[in-house]
Amino acid sequence: PLKGFMMPETPTPDVLPAGHKPAAVPNERYVFVYGTLRKGEANDINRLRPRPDFVGRGRVPGTLYHLGSYPGLVMNGNTLVEGEVYRILPELECVLDEIEEIHPQQSDEYAKQQVTVQVDGLGLMCLVYVINPLRLQGRPVIPCGDWVTGQ
Repeated sequence: PLKGFMMPETPTPDVLPAGHKPAAVPNERYVFVYGTLRKGEANDINRLRPRPDFVGRGRVPGTLYHLGSYPGLVMNGNTLVEGEVYRILPELECVLDEIEEIHPQQSDEYAKQQVTVQVDGLGLMCLVYVINPLRLQGRPVIPCGDWVTGQ
């Protein structure tokens, strides 16, 4: 479903300078990405528009499942699931909703939740797309909690 969403990659800094927080933007939201939307992965969020701002690496307590070419996260598991946190604008949230089939065609595979993500020792409220547990029968767990290293 990503055709039409990917944009040519342009170089940007990977991280903000130490101690630097992105400037406040009206209607800003944060998203925690843990799978194919991570930097360098198949659906790298940095290729989408409007471009997000990388905030830092994050972790949430959960269980990560291998679903073939992508993972699914169930919150409140026994592992710390690794990911990245980005500040996004509402227009990018709409693009992410389409990629995860939240809108316009509501599927039951993913749901969007607000969760507290640990970023540099601080809790930051982020959107996260979690998998429907009914979709996990027979799917293996990624024990390390990191899609990039645990594939």
